[in-house]
Amino acid sequence: MTPPGITRSNGTTLPQNRASGSTNVHEARTALGKRLREAREAAGLSGRQLAESLSWPPSKVSKLENGRQAPTDDDIRAWTGATGAEDETDALLASLHTLEVQHAEWQRILRTGLKPHQRDLMELDQKTRLLRAFEVTVVPGLLQTAEYARFRFAEVAHSLNLPNDIDDAVAARVRRQEILYRPDKRFHFVLTEAAVRFRLCPTEVMLGQLDRLLSLSQLPTVRLGIIGFETPYATPPQHGFWIHDDERVLVETYSAELDLRQPQEIELYTNTFEQLAGIASYGRSARKIINRVIEDIAPEEPGDSA
Repeated sequence: MTPPGITRSNGTTLPQNRASGSTNVHEARTALGKRLREAREAAGLSGRQLAESLSWPPSKVSKLENGRQAPTDDDIRAWTGATGAEDETDALLASLHTLEVQHAEWQRILRTGLKPHQRDLMELDQKTRLLRAFEVTVVPGLLQTAEYARFRFAEVAHSLNLPNDIDDAVAARVRRQEILYRPDKRFHFVLTEAAVRFRLCPTEVMLGQLDRLLSLSQLPTVRLGIIGFETPYATPPQHGFWIHDDERVLVETYSAELDLRQPQEIELYTNTFEQLAGIASYGRSARKIINRVIEDIAPEEPGDSA
């Protein structure tokens, strides 16, 4: 079965398999590898000869040239030095650094802890006038209670073996949420019903989180949509993403954060968001879904079953 396409604003259709920004990241890494291969071939060196001259395993040369591994700055300098392509060093480093912005691994972003990244996001929030966010499995950070956020940060810190600055990160996330009350800002959140049902924390924490969503949904700066389980999708909810104005899209994967800024990527994600937002429930209908979840997960009081 052929997956449905994404309709662009100009009326043309972009295949669904182009919806992931990771495609462009892979293409950029492959293009960088091709330039490295060209430098090696111009020097008349085989992959094994280059590897031996740099005391590298031969597999490293192959991985770098085929885009299966991203080089470091030192790798680039060593490569151009060994192949006599020193005049290409700056251009190759620029390409590498652009790639690192597009595909920033969490281990690198969070190496100094969780709090610094929250500060970076706060700076981005300050610059953004319209934030559109779609989430499939979790409540967005700007809408999280401190208790819910604590469980999310604890999960990340454990899986990536990060420094334990969870308390500071939670405090920073809560401070970020002050921007929701700024009259010059607008926020449009669309969540699947799964995002408000998945048990990613204890029941009492989730109940507090759902109550928080009910409250925030009535802010004049916030538009909150919920896509109920019974709603048919034309566009599959493959992953969450955040659109900051019309300038950049952030996508979080298990291993990295994608920072997409090419016009065609932004257009694609904007059109995808509009399609998903168009099938969501808002206002009382959205709150009805949230209240239904509350009724489903709240523990029974004595006498309820009587």
